Amino acid sequence: MSANLKEAKDQEGNAISPKLEESVRNFLIDIDGTITDDVPNEEPERMATCKPYPDALEMCNQWYDEGHVITFFTSRTEEHREVTEKWLNKHGFKYHAILMNKPRGGNYHWIDNHIVRATRFNGKFTDLIKETREIEVFKP
Repeated sequence: MSANLKEAKDQEGNAISPKLEESVRNFLIDIDGTITDDVPNEEPERMATCKPYPDALEMCNQWYDEGHVITFFTSRTEEHREVTEKWLNKHGFKYHAILMNKPRGGNYHWIDNHIVRATRFNGKFTDLIKETREIEVFKP
């Protein structure tokens, strides 16, 4: 088990999926349009010339250095994995994993048995602050 993961049990004492320590965040960060220009799958050659957003590189690496888990995810297909990894490494992004084949089109609605905090990227990476927003939940 990873050093950051703690064993967890349900109310009956059965083992359940392990959890990260409370102080560690599990960042899932989109690539296109979030840490660099939005490069569609149909034009992968543009990856050779696009640059990272400087604030994204700095903040992602800061989170990594603080001990948080960094996983990039993308709508790029498996055939784009190699060029994507090369691009991330070339520009100095520190990360733990890359998830490929995210559904395209946006309007994501994530349902999970773990806490999910969503942060919509709006042009610049900065320190995160807490704000209260309206959310949809399952009817009790």
